Amino acid sequence: MIFDAPNRNLLWAGLLIEELVRNGVDHFFLAPGSRSSPLTAAVALHPKAQRVMHFDERGTAFAALGYARAAGRPAAWITTSGTAVANGMPAVVEAATDAVPMVLLTADRPPELRETGANQTIDQPGLFGAYVRWRFDLPAPDVSIDPAVALTTIDQAVYRAGRTPGGPVHLNCMFREPLAPDEGRRATGAERKRLHAWFEAGEPYTTYAPPLSLPASEAMDDLAASLRGIERGIVVAGRMRTRAEGRAALRLAERLGWPLFPDVGSQVRLGRDCEAPVRVAFFDQVLTNEAFAHAHRPEAVLHLGGRATSKRLSRFLEASRPAPFVVVRNDPFRFDPAHQASHRFESDIGAFCEALGARIAPRSARPWLSAWRAASDRVRAHLTAFFSEDETLSEPAVAHLVSRLVPAAGGLVLASSMPVRDADVFATPDGEAPHVALNRGASGIDGTVATATGFAHGRAAPVTLLIGDLALLHDLNALALVRTVRHPFVIVAVNNDGGGIFHFLPIARHPEIFEPYFGTPHGRSFEPAARMFDLAYAHPTTKAAFVEAFREAHARRAGTLIEVRTDREENLALHRTLESRAAEAVG
Repeated sequence: MIFDAPNRNLLWAGLLIEELVRNGVDHFFLAPGSRSSPLTAAVALHPKAQRVMHFDERGTAFAALGYARAAGRPAAWITTSGTAVANGMPAVVEAATDAVPMVLLTADRPPELRETGANQTIDQPGLFGAYVRWRFDLPAPDVSIDPAVALTTIDQAVYRAGRTPGGPVHLNCMFREPLAPDEGRRATGAERKRLHAWFEAGEPYTTYAPPLSLPASEAMDDLAASLRGIERGIVVAGRMRTRAEGRAALRLAERLGWPLFPDVGSQVRLGRDCEAPVRVAFFDQVLTNEAFAHAHRPEAVLHLGGRATSKRLSRFLEASRPAPFVVVRNDPFRFDPAHQASHRFESDIGAFCEALGARIAPRSARPWLSAWRAASDRVRAHLTAFFSEDETLSEPAVAHLVSRLVPAAGGLVLASSMPVRDADVFATPDGEAPHVALNRGASGIDGTVATATGFAHGRAAPVTLLIGDLALLHDLNALALVRTVRHPFVIVAVNNDGGGIFHFLPIARHPEIFEPYFGTPHGRSFEPAARMFDLAYAHPTTKAAFVEAFREAHARRAGTLIEVRTDREENLALHRTLESRAAEAVG
């Protein structure tokens, strides 16, 4: 029982953890530390708390981020004081930029030790700056302070993390000695009496009603009127959090009779069950044909969700300058890098699509839609033939195979840089439909393995991670987190011995500085790392061997690392060849 805690530190920490669990935050990602001992002990003693321990604070922060991406609700990150807190910054930036909820509980020294030269003491309360939705500096537990402050603070924190726009919240928790669960001042009779009703109810101390998220009807009427006469429109489905959002975008495109360009993170780019006449899965490769792109510039664009991966699409829309250009996101942030948005709606994606669809009369297929779909089908036939005939285990082939083999019930995490781009371009749309996750808020490559393990905890299902060698090297110690996952966890590591994506940039034309400063060859294989962290390992060199290794990996409950070695120069040449052939197929 919380009130039986041996001292006030553990009493307050127990109240914090209990109130988090009552608010649905029952997963805790922790790294060891002294000052955070009360919080750690409270988690250890709570019967409903789910715990993931890891020695690296950066890894646990990204794992908490990955959990929230999968579960749709925040996890709690607990860390000790000092630079341990600063290690959470990359994950906090990603969560803030992509509106992913997190609850950050950072242990700290009491106020009398701040700015005194006390060991492991830094200025923590404002450390994350504008990247948190809300922050609060909890006082050190004291008999003169009502412990209900811990409960109401948690209730506010969870509410602020989840309300639009979601994101990280920071509670800085000061503790004096003793930090261990040793005997000290226990809860008083008055405190027990004051909190008795809360304890017995089993509910949060303060209940927050969710805000309404329906788009304004007058604005929707005006938008519907402006779209009714437009045939040459496009619906862009950017990153979506749920399959339901992606399907809502698909239904709206069908209602409008416009082609849907689904990003790989839209949750409807992959999966035969999302096949529809409006889904133009290979829009990026269609746009390689400049004549087609010029002749098919849209008159209107409806962009739903997050940023699309395809740079080619961004350039196409910027050159087209369609009006109206409507952006719909479930947050208030400006999303208009080309400065062309004419309408901005802050709304739940599903609610917006339903409201607009109800105001639009259904349209039959028209030449505009038919042209886009026919071009996409020709690219699809070209790629299908290529991947059927070419036996090389190339980087595009790996992305194609993973999309074909990943199980429907599982999750697919795509690392930034080349993996997400290859999956966006080369993934087959007629495989299964996994839940896709990507850290594309700030598009960093750090913390990717940890994010994927947290994602696996949130989904409680098999997860596949497609990652490049530099991203894996950045997060190598997070391989220790794989052992906390109870379902098949498969890492497909494409190792081209350096930064393959830089070959696609203008700097590659300057060989005297490119290789040492951008190519960054490392000359490492990941087999020793797999052995060090007790992962099964495979190094297939053919497509047939890859398929066999992938299926065997999903058949075992332990973690598996499948390493595919490629050549950066050959990869660049293959991408250029496939783009050229796609342009020919469209033409």
